[in-house]
This record gives sequence, C-alpha cells and structure tokens, in this order.
Amino acid sequence: MRKVILNLAMSLDGYIEGPNGEYDWCFTDQDYGMTEFLGSTDAIFLGRKSYELLMSTGPELFAALKMYVFSNTLTKVEGNAEIITEADFKQRVEEIRYQPGANIWLFGGAQLVSAFISHNQINELLLSVHPVILGAGKPLFTDIKERTDLILLGSEQFSSGLIQLKYTLKPKFDMSMLDG
Repeated sequence: MRKVILNLAMSLDGYIEGPNGEYDWCFTDQDYGMTEFLGSTDAIFLGRKSYELLMSTGPELFAALKMYVFSNTLTKVEGNAEIITEADFKQRVEEIRYQPGANIWLFGGAQLVSAFISHNQINELLLSVHPVILGAGKPLFTDIKERTDLILLGSEQFSSGLIQLKYTLKPKFDMSMLDG
C-alpha cells in the first residue's frame, strides 16, 4: 500500500497561512529535503484552493505528479488531474492507496487534512516548523473531533532555524478486538 504523507510548512504557532492568506514567511533559501521528497512521490492530494494556487504559481513544477483534487464545486481540472468529491472520498482514497506507485503527498488545505485525519488515512506527517509566530491566520488543524496521538519518527534542524518534525499516527486500540 502506498503511503500518504502530509508535508507542509507551518508557523511555530500552528498556522499554514498568514491572516491575509500570505506565505511570505515560508523559507525558500534552501531545499529543505524537497527534492528527495518529490523523488519519492508520484501523486498529490490537494483541495480546490491549493490546486488553484499551484495552477497560478507554477503548474510545471508539479507536472510529473498525478493530481487528485478534492472538491465539491470544481467541474473541470487541467492536465494530469482528477476531481474527487466528498461522496467518493473514502472509496477513491482507498482505491488510489492500493494502486501500484510511489508515496502520495497530502498538500492541503486544512479541511482536507482534517478529513484525512478523521478517516485515519495519513501514514506520516512531515511538518516544517518555521521560526515565526504569525498570531493569526489559517490553522493547520481544524475540526478535529477526537484525540489523535502521534509517534515522533525523527526531526531535523536547519541552519535557518527551521525544524522538520516527522510523525506517524499512533494506532488506536479497539476494545472490540478483544471480543473475537
């Protein structure tokens, strides 16, 4: 089964966008492991807003990745992209995960990340924590209804002060397994 890896930047206070949707606080002075990461993926899961952002800023950078755009409002996508609606979410994600291929990059946005966490469909979280406190903006984690424990797999500190944290979701113990 292919891994779904959430990989994105966040501020120290947990925001993925500033109060006006800005990303100017994200460091671009180094590679921060992105070349290696992109080499291990062949698909990307993203929401409508993230898709539109990528299409407007540099679609050629992601041309090698199969794009799966989660949206209930889009009716058309370009190039190597496919729309997945809320009604098809769980079934389509499972089908894609069991197809042959490399890892799948879960890019965002926050609502999509919450849906993947709720359905326990993230294998790893690779969070690049930037040394900035934004004070407001769009938080990474929203609408999470229950506790989600994580296991730290590793961390890496960069000269810029950015720290990458790598987690996996801690398996949930199901009491009904004892009845079998």
